[in-house]
Amino acid sequence: MRHVRPSLALKFALALALMPLPSMAASQGQAYAADRAEIENLAARYLFALDGRDADTYASTFTKDGILVYAAGELQGRDAIRDMVNSLRARAEEAQKKDTSKLRPARGRHNITNLIVEVDGDKATAKSYWTSVNNNNPERRAQISAYGHYEDQLVKVDGKWLFSRREIFNEQLDHRAAPGAPSGSW
Repeated sequence: MRHVRPSLALKFALALALMPLPSMAASQGQAYAADRAEIENLAARYLFALDGRDADTYASTFTKDGILVYAAGELQGRDAIRDMVNSLRARAEEAQKKDTSKLRPARGRHNITNLIVEVDGDKATAKSYWTSVNNNNPERRAQISAYGHYEDQLVKVDGKWLFSRREIFNEQLDHRAAPGAPSGSW
């Protein structure tokens, strides 16, 4: 009886057939990771623009017809959103001109945590907590000045994630505090 040795080609074919191929779940996971990273970057750009009173960058984080719901009401469209940030900038500059304390200018910084993102194609929803820290006191010491959470609706436009609606809940204000405790659906 003759002993048959598997050929090199057969060994290669068998090895190739047994190699794990990237699954659809893995590619979906990679797509989610990329989308989530872009959405996290968008949220960070939004806050850096807010803290720096950069109205153009802030407005550019929204769709052209984007909606911002915040303590003073609801704004729709980039122009209205840009005007609001320009108003914040003007008030801050006016306050700085009137300040006779000889202290360095007070600053504020916003931070986000606990970001939850759900992506469905070119649409997404997100929720996150935010805090505002400032040093607007005679010692220029850090203090938490406000906190709350965001509820966002996002869309991908020309390959970029943008806010189509951002609602800001502020636990310092009765009319903007979240209704009840956060639900388990978060």
